[in-house]
Amino acid sequence: MMLATPPRRWKALALTTAAVLVGLAAPTLTASPAQATTTAYDSTYYKNAVGKTGTSLKSSLHTIISSGVTKLSYSALWDALKNTDQDPNNSGNVILLYSGISRSKSLNGGDSGDWNREHVWAISHGDLTTSTGPGTDLHHIRPEDVAVNAKRGNLDFDEGGSTFTNSGGSKADSDSFEPRDAVKGDVARMILYMAVRYEGGDGFADLEPDDKVGNGSNPYIGKLSILKKWNDEDPPDAFEERRNQVIYDSYQHNRNPFIDHPEWVDEIW
Repeated sequence: MMLATPPRRWKALALTTAAVLVGLAAPTLTASPAQATTTAYDSTYYKNAVGKTGTSLKSSLHTIISSGVTKLSYSALWDALKNTDQDPNNSGNVILLYSGISRSKSLNGGDSGDWNREHVWAISHGDLTTSTGPGTDLHHIRPEDVAVNAKRGNLDFDEGGSTFTNSGGSKADSDSFEPRDAVKGDVARMILYMAVRYEGGDGFADLEPDDKVGNGSNPYIGKLSILKKWNDEDPPDAFEERRNQVIYDSYQHNRNPFIDHPEWVDEIW
């Protein structure tokens, strides 16, 4: 019987221990690039993007994911989120993004104990508003506890900070927010989807990642280096893949290409 590959943390411990035993400094551990993937959509949906790199890939993906899109109203997001983020173990609940809590679908609203609509690309970064457009794009809007949503606010993404009530392991400090480990890749892929989807057309801002925090109202979110690291460390799981499929099949009819091809992150950035 073949043994499973040791978890990343075990590998890190073994490397560190070995280095100490021989009196050497432990090596710096970095995330491995995402492995190339293939999907059922490569010969159809992505056919004009497969094989490209850099700005050519980004341009092709922008055209693909901006074509034939059904745009949702802000109010329509309530029912959509009850489907896209349904708890696989309890069909009456949704899973909250940052906290990981399973909460009743009926508890949506703005009161304490409710869940509401979290914009992963904060709407103040580029003045997205909640009019139909990037501010209602289901690919980056997730259910979250009202208080946790307020704690994240419009903070950029980075590592560090302290946990808080109902954080689920997510952390915040004065200028950044770090999601719990299980959704770090999800967050990265949502941010980078937005950067490809919205390139300054249709009267909306040209959204781009950068490598700093404190972007304020500028149409940027950081840190890009951290988002790339998270994309590698937390590859798409079944929940994220199902969500992408439901949005494609039932709502917007476009896909997040970085869920299907996480390796394209490094091809573009």
